[in-house]
Amino acid sequence: MKIVIATGNPHKFSELVHILPAKLKNGTTVEYLNLADFDNLELPPETGSTLEANAEQKAVFAARATGLPALSDDTGLEVDALNGNPGVYTARYAGEHAGAEDNNRKLLAELDGKLLPERTARFRTVACLAAPQGNIQTFEGKLEGFIGFGYRGTNGFGYDPLFLVGNTQKTLAELTETEKNKISHRAKAFNQMAEYLMLLPEKQ
Repeated sequence: MKIVIATGNPHKFSELVHILPAKLKNGTTVEYLNLADFDNLELPPETGSTLEANAEQKAVFAARATGLPALSDDTGLEVDALNGNPGVYTARYAGEHAGAEDNNRKLLAELDGKLLPERTARFRTVACLAAPQGNIQTFEGKLEGFIGFGYRGTNGFGYDPLFLVGNTQKTLAELTETEKNKISHRAKAFNQMAEYLMLLPEKQ
């Protein structure tokens, strides 16, 4: 059985492959593909106003384009002091072509002068699984924490070096992949999806 992970981010692809099942309960082996496995397959721009809409848009597009079940997600960093922003603009907070460093700099600048109790935030992931026939399932995960005052850790990507997990005093980038996969927002959403996938019949 082949399933497309609709992302061009190799870090995310690797993270999800570690979470999702390699074999279903009926014995079916699962092979995960990414967008690079298909010629000229690029996701359309995200136009949804919610994480749910963006996740569904990407998964449905990939399922229709490949004829295979496809999954995707949209993750938002919601900072309370910024009225829930960057939210759906998390990946492009500093502009359409901004990189992680640009986004992180902007976030730190906007929180400048605020003490840690004022820097509460959460990551929220909505994951979507779409079948070529049109069936859609969604799953959600959250991780509460704070935005730190600088970069710590070398694991992870995006805002991970800034995000202090709960009361651990560690950033997501200071956790090992195994530790992160136990508690992260993306892990929570995709662990739910993994449980769903485990029970699927072979034909989807």
